[in-house]
Amino acid sequence: MNDAIKATNKNIKMIMQKMVFTFKDWHEILPFTLHAYRTIIRTSIRATPYFLVYGMKVLIQLEAEISSLRVLIESKLKETDWVKMRYE
Repeated sequence: MNDAIKATNKNIKMIMQKMVFTFKDWHEILPFTLHAYRTIIRTSIRATPYFLVYGMKVLIQLEAEISSLRVLIESKLKETDWVKMRYE
């Protein structure tokens, strides 16, 4: 087996060991593990595997509703009024 493949598998295994609570749920964690592995900058090449494949930086989706929810709570609006304001 290729040494690069062994190193990759070793790194993925280390990430999964930190994320998995029981051996039964490893298959649920695998997509998150692969995403983490593909988006971490490698110091040797100063790039992520994602960048090398797609030619652009990865865009990580963030939950945009969090700040809106905070505004809702601070302004003490009713949820129905807030929804109406958002979609007008």
